Amino acid sequence: MTAHDNASRQVPVVDCALYEYGRRRPGRLPLDAAMEAARTTPGAFVWIGLHAPTADQLQAVARAFALHPLAVEDALNAHQRPKLERYDDTLFLVLRTAVYLEHEQLTPTTDIVGTGEIMAFAGRDFIVVVRHDPSEPLTGVRSRLEADPERLAHGPAAVLHAIADSVVDQYLDVVTALEADAEVIENDAFSPDAGHDIGRIYQLKRELVELRRVIAPLAQPLRDLAERRVPGVDKELAAYFRDVADHRAQAADRVTALTELVDNALSMALAQTSVQQNHDMRRISAAAALIAIPVAVAGVYGMNFEHMPELRWLFGYPAMLIATVTLVTVVYRVFRRKRWL
Repeated sequence: MTAHDNASRQVPVVDCALYEYGRRRPGRLPLDAAMEAARTTPGAFVWIGLHAPTADQLQAVARAFALHPLAVEDALNAHQRPKLERYDDTLFLVLRTAVYLEHEQLTPTTDIVGTGEIMAFAGRDFIVVVRHDPSEPLTGVRSRLEADPERLAHGPAAVLHAIADSVVDQYLDVVTALEADAEVIENDAFSPDAGHDIGRIYQLKRELVELRRVIAPLAQPLRDLAERRVPGVDKELAAYFRDVADHRAQAADRVTALTELVDNALSMALAQTSVQQNHDMRRISAAAALIAIPVAVAGVYGMNFEHMPELRWLFGYPAMLIATVTLVTVVYRVFRRKRWL
């Protein structure tokens, strides 16, 4: 067994198949056999799916298909920005995926959106797809395309469209789920305990910002594909890419609207917190005023002077108590009328 064969066997291939005029050749082919068949069979291309390969594993595929080292480096290093680049006759598309993380209750530390990456190398007779978690498996995409050989006959560009379409559909699903969370946040913003929701609101805002970073940069790559600025995209596929671009724009618009709603909810919660603090300060001030009256009277009568008005008067002490209670009662009613208490 040669070193090339050994490296091919070690590559974490999810699936490797040869397609002739849109129809899959039966069985799953070894990497080297699929590559050779794609180059020698008219109207054929090979579709290879990889999941989180190591540097050595991806290099084996890169050598087989002469992939550009800069693109290979990007495919190995996750957290890339969505983009479309051209290296000679090979396209390199980076997609950021998004999944909604189910949770029983939204808290200030709840992770709501998980993001992953899909990188695709598309040439004349091959497409290599590298997937990084937490992105959904592409087995469903492959199955749907295999059930539509007419579209799959368009070659690797058809696979690019199907993957991009699946990823953008996931964006819409995530946004729909986030809208439900935002509705709960908006309803709670008017509750008496709205101040306790500030952490939850801010966490949701952070997740929306992260989702916007995933969706927004994809606009230009989809526009390039829809307007056929890159090779391999025919007129029919361009229409499909325009549809994907439209769905991405819908997702971006909904994220923008959600962000504004959450911003308003955050402003409302902060305003209500400020109002509640002012109300509490009024209560504290009113209580201090009520306490100040008997303290002042007691302070005056507690001074050690020999000559004070009514100091030796028989009814001085009861009169002082009655006057104190009367003053406190009057002040209390004034504060109640002003709703400070």
